[in-house]
Amino acid sequence: MGFLREFGRFLMVRKKYWLFPILLAMLLVGALIVFSKGSAVAPFIYTVF
Repeated sequence: MGFLREFGRFLMVRKKYWLFPILLAMLLVGALIVFSKGSAVAPFIYTVF
């Protein structure tokens, strides 16, 4: 958690606000892949990539 707090402060100090949507999208896609690994949705997700 310390890394995330420090990274958040870095983004605020350096005014890199445009990175937040990119990081959020990457986290959501990663979570979608991890949580749908054994479900019926998995074949549809893997065709996207």
